[in-house]
Amino acid sequence: MNDNNGLALVAPRVTPILDPNFRPAILANRAVRKQVQACGRPVPVKLALEQTDGSVFHFSTELFPSGHASAAGNYPYIERLVKALLWSRGGYRFYFDGPAELAEQIARRWRETPAGTFDSRVVGESMFDHPLEIIATKDVPSEKSSTRPLGRHLDGCRIGFDLGGSDRKVAAVIEGKVVFSEETIWDPYPQTDPQYHFDGIMESLKKAALHLPRVDAIGGSAAGVYVNNHVKVASLFRGVPPKLFNERVKELFFEIKRCWNNVPLEVVNDGEVTALAGSMALGKNGVLGIALGTSTAGGYVTTDGNITSWLNELAFVPVDYNPNAAIEEWSGDYGCGAQYFSQQCVGRLMQIAGIDTTASMPLPEKLKQVQWLMSENDYRAKKIYQTIGTYLGYAVAHYADFYQVQHVLILGRVTSGQGADLILEGAREVLRTDFPELHKTIEFHTLDEKEKRHGQAVAAASLPELVR
Repeated sequence: MNDNNGLALVAPRVTPILDPNFRPAILANRAVRKQVQACGRPVPVKLALEQTDGSVFHFSTELFPSGHASAAGNYPYIERLVKALLWSRGGYRFYFDGPAELAEQIARRWRETPAGTFDSRVVGESMFDHPLEIIATKDVPSEKSSTRPLGRHLDGCRIGFDLGGSDRKVAAVIEGKVVFSEETIWDPYPQTDPQYHFDGIMESLKKAALHLPRVDAIGGSAAGVYVNNHVKVASLFRGVPPKLFNERVKELFFEIKRCWNNVPLEVVNDGEVTALAGSMALGKNGVLGIALGTSTAGGYVTTDGNITSWLNELAFVPVDYNPNAAIEEWSGDYGCGAQYFSQQCVGRLMQIAGIDTTASMPLPEKLKQVQWLMSENDYRAKKIYQTIGTYLGYAVAHYADFYQVQHVLILGRVTSGQGADLILEGAREVLRTDFPELHKTIEFHTLDEKEKRHGQAVAAASLPELVR
């Protein structure tokens, strides 16, 4: 597969051992930029994405001129770029200084296609309270953004929790030291009654509290978007009907806070806490954290050690431009990160690797099977981790167009056991081979098994600042 509706695709020099049809986003994008420059008549495009707080993010590129033999690729190229910006930065209004017909094509996608309406509904309406819109104009607003510190408060007696799609973790922390931690299997996605989620979270908090003389603060990380502890949108609650979501889920963490005598409580996206955990453990900034769990979570700590207002929802950022690539189950779009850096990816690759399994086997059980095979030095399991590593290398090179990255940290259940080393080895090989300039500036990391178990919950526990 070397074409996506007119966009030329480029085969990677490092081929994922279980996915020879993988066509990395970064290679197609770089090829377009090089070819556009070579044509001698590049058409400049300036994009600005606005959030409801007034933040505006810019991105510039160039397209083929009308009538050029490769001009048909302009739309798939800019559409995939807009989607990457939408899910990495977040916002509801694009300003588009470029060919007006392309802006209208993107608007139609948001109105008329299932994947596009998902983007508009989830990012625009649910996260930013407006349907997505794109304005063709040369009057692009100035860039405006801010950062803020996150967490790193370890004083007192704290509880930290981390809510994933297949398990929830909790830790009791006294002056930064873990005195108790536990991981509990749960199944939040299909649950229609939010009482299930409330009861599960409360059960974990109560167990942690038994190991503390008092509870001074509670911090949590969870998949989804949270604004001032309000649940905006979250895959954990996607089984809850909209009416019940509005009635109960949006304010769920305020309900939990009241149950704990209104101690300081803060909940943020799990990707942000992954990056924070990495920054705290490594003593470094400029960290892009990627959690390979039931889905994919991303977070970013700036080179100044702060966080941004960006979404960092890497689960929905396209990394594979092959139009026949794996479909992301929630959005229905192709080639998105959730199918490449998650238990979903492991499950998808098992059959290709020749590992017998049944479609009804839950993803955590499939992962356990692969991890056990890996511990037995099984070549099929190795191929799965090697493939994920190759995916990761090309994805990180792509992310480097959107983030100032110095360190990449991988966490999550997929990285437990011996497979993490193969993933990192594969990613480094990609940068050495295809992106030597990035190989010199980006370091890959994971944490030891203890930090993997505790790190996310400890970082979450550090989120609230104590009231003095």
